[in-house]
Amino acid sequence: MKWTECKAYIDKEAIEAVSYMLIEKGIQGIEVVDYMLSDEDMKDMIVDYVEEGVIDNNKDTYIKFYLSEEENISEKLLDIEASINEIRKYVEVGKGTIETDITNDEDWANNWKKYYKPFVIDDNIVIKPTWEDYNEIKDNDIVIEIDPGMAFGSGTHETTSMCISMLNKYLSNDDTVIDVGCGSGILGITAAKLGSKKVTCIDLDKNAVKASKENVITNEVQDKVEVFHGDLLERTDMKSNIVVANIIADVIILLAEGVKEHLLPNGIFISSGIILDRVNDVEKALVDNGFNIVEIRKMGEWAAIIAK
Repeated sequence: MKWTECKAYIDKEAIEAVSYMLIEKGIQGIEVVDYMLSDEDMKDMIVDYVEEGVIDNNKDTYIKFYLSEEENISEKLLDIEASINEIRKYVEVGKGTIETDITNDEDWANNWKKYYKPFVIDDNIVIKPTWEDYNEIKDNDIVIEIDPGMAFGSGTHETTSMCISMLNKYLSNDDTVIDVGCGSGILGITAAKLGSKKVTCIDLDKNAVKASKENVITNEVQDKVEVFHGDLLERTDMKSNIVVANIIADVIILLAEGVKEHLLPNGIFISSGIILDRVNDVEKALVDNGFNIVEIRKMGEWAAIIAK
């Protein structure tokens, strides 16, 4: 199969936001190429020799990703460019241009797997790629096996890690949970293994629905977890103790009004995927729609908000 290799030229400050946006659009195999180091970075470096060309402040930073020939390349790129321009409102993006080239290299789709290793969240939740062995499991550990495929949600991103940690903190046995924009299904599976009696995962992306269903079976929680393709706000029959949405600020703001109809009394809304610059906007939308802010957690350039 032929692939279109794409390079999105951006400023260093926009790397996290643009990378997250691309992952949200179902793009995997992202590579950040950054030749530049700040004066502060240089002071922190303890090296005797750096190979020529590794550091070059005259070269532009870019994010490399691939699109398959099965996709509408032009339409996809226009969508990505529009999203990059939206990010400009909050972060210095720089050029924001995308260069393309055709390649026959099919290995890139799996190359990222060698960097995805087992790791632990909150000392007791082990996130393990399905293809990796992990021999350090303790008696009380909860093990989540994930193959994200073309869906977002390996657990390594700060936004997903915060959601997992918040579920660990706020979920009680026999709570019901709705995971909006479920991606790989990692949050719904985590909720089930933490004791939720029923979990509903829902996503508009068919790739995400496919990945979630496969991961649910891998983790043997299909008796507790259902996965649907669609929009939560169109399913008026769904109510739960917890709704979790690891999406982006603008979507969470849209959800702020309708999501309360899907929460049982004293229900909790866990939202993440919020760039720090948008925390106040999301907080205001939640408060304006009758929520009380319980906790705001920050990690790196991202935040999660827990509201009741």
